[in-house]
Amino acid sequence: MSNEDPPGVDLTRLRAYLDRQLPGTVTGPLAARLVEGGRSNLTYVLDDGTHRWVLRRPPLGHVLPTAHDMGREHRVISGLHGTPVPVPRAHLLCTDPEVLGAQFYLMDFVEGSPLRTAEQLRPRGPERTRAIADRLVETLVELHAVDPEAVGLGDFGKPDGFLERQLRRWSKQLAASRSRDVPGIDELFERLAARVPTSAAPAVVHGDYRLDNVLVGEDDRINAVLDWEMSTLGDPLTDVGLLLAYSRLHELDLDAVSDVGRAPGHPSPDELVETYAGASGRDVSELGWYLGFALFKLAVILEGIYYRFRSGQTVGEGFDRIGAGVGPLVELGNAAVKEK
Repeated sequence: MSNEDPPGVDLTRLRAYLDRQLPGTVTGPLAARLVEGGRSNLTYVLDDGTHRWVLRRPPLGHVLPTAHDMGREHRVISGLHGTPVPVPRAHLLCTDPEVLGAQFYLMDFVEGSPLRTAEQLRPRGPERTRAIADRLVETLVELHAVDPEAVGLGDFGKPDGFLERQLRRWSKQLAASRSRDVPGIDELFERLAARVPTSAAPAVVHGDYRLDNVLVGEDDRINAVLDWEMSTLGDPLTDVGLLLAYSRLHELDLDAVSDVGRAPGHPSPDELVETYAGASGRDVSELGWYLGFALFKLAVILEGIYYRFRSGQTVGEGFDRIGAGVGPLVELGNAAVKEK
């Protein structure tokens, strides 16, 4: 690990700040490295030769604090620490932009690996893969069982009208990214809007719950749930729908997304639902709608990336192929809603 400043972290300023706020915590020369693979907020591992921590901050050049609110991430993991949901212990939140140019927070470093591909799961074998997937679902059940009021998160979101607001939000995102005709996407939105389910009691919702947003230990246990930037209070089945969508993406052969669902031993979508329903006791009869909504969201996200690529606003390997995945997502989403 380097003692040179990585992009977005001035180690001299950071060390001075930590010495003031957490005296005696850092005991040696401070080093940092940027963790590759993050798509939004930036993650760094800090090391003083004896201890390690993780620092999270918004993207460089970011000017809209509400879209990358470090305070929300810090608040939710602070609230969940001590519950059955495994999260790193948060140490501090810095809201002073003079330190690193943006707000940030510091938390414990937790051992484990985010598993994004079937190839990463393959060495563990079918039985261990099944156990990991089951524990992923069981951890989601634990999250949705947390009483928001009891952990200081009773005002963390506005659950009334949550699904309607989500639909409007993603419809606006689609309108902002339109550059071509996408067959079926308007029909998918109309089907979803016409049949919005009645939500059960609200819960803490992760917002992007999947296998590569948790850390899995060598013992196949879930050591920490990460990346809480989309978390809020809302309908817990939106998390389940998105988890199911990710488990089916391998059917579309999209190399830009996770393909863990094709790993030997990984449960089928129906088995994931059975595990969640059995452990949570929740009514999952409307889950086709939630899967359709999750696939609509993913289609809008990919279309936005493709739009920015075509407009010259982003570069990188694979972006030219992103657009080809939108149609299959829409087709799968329409099928999911029709199946209900």
